[in-house]
Amino acid sequence: MAESAPVEAVDATTTIATQMHDFSMFGLFIQADPIVKAVMLALIFASIWCWAVIIAKRSTLKRLNKKANIFEDSFWSGEPLDKIYQRVKNSKPDPMLTTFSAGMEEWQQGISGGVPVKESMQASLRQRVERAMNVAIGREISALEKGMTFLASVGSTAPFIGLFGTVWGIMNSFTSIAASNNTSLAVVAPGIAEALFATALGLVAAIPAVVAYNVFSSGINRYADRLEAFSDEFAAILSRHLDSQESGPSGRKVN
Repeated sequence: MAESAPVEAVDATTTIATQMHDFSMFGLFIQADPIVKAVMLALIFASIWCWAVIIAKRSTLKRLNKKANIFEDSFWSGEPLDKIYQRVKNSKPDPMLTTFSAGMEEWQQGISGGVPVKESMQASLRQRVERAMNVAIGREISALEKGMTFLASVGSTAPFIGLFGTVWGIMNSFTSIAASNNTSLAVVAPGIAEALFATALGLVAAIPAVVAYNVFSSGINRYADRLEAFSDEFAAILSRHLDSQESGPSGRKVN
């Protein structure tokens, strides 16, 4: 009976210490090891930044597609392209308008001295117009892809960062077992809970980032294809206009 008293005292102390430990999310963060706490802070920051990118990117793609619909309706309404250009060149820029303006600017510079008659000069003008629009598309898509690298990075690294915090926390828990000579789960439960919380934060940051990256990559690719299709259609209109010069005006009016 005398030997059991110290064991009972240790068990009672362990139980009291476990009961005093705060197992809420805030408590797990506050009571965590400094290394684990740093991992948690990094993951929380990454998650917040990811959601900021997600909200901004979703709003941007929705707005650009809506404006593209409006512009394409105007473009295919039959209105002369020079009038459309004069109306939109001072508007708030977006990729579709920028692509159209780049093509029209190159076109107007090419015909400033008159519409070229020689086939070689016409071919050169076509190439310059197409190149100007392609450069504009590349620049606009690059700007639209800002933030995507961050989403991809968080999606691929956040689980491993959380896992590092988990391994470090579990290592500290086993160190506590060795120091206390007590194999009770109550001794290591707080440390393990903190460690697993780091893994959970890693998944919370990574899952939305991966899903958003896939969704937005698809959306940006579709929008890029839309710009490319518009560029091809616009170039075809200008090409037909050049071809019509020898036989007299016909087709869509450009200037």
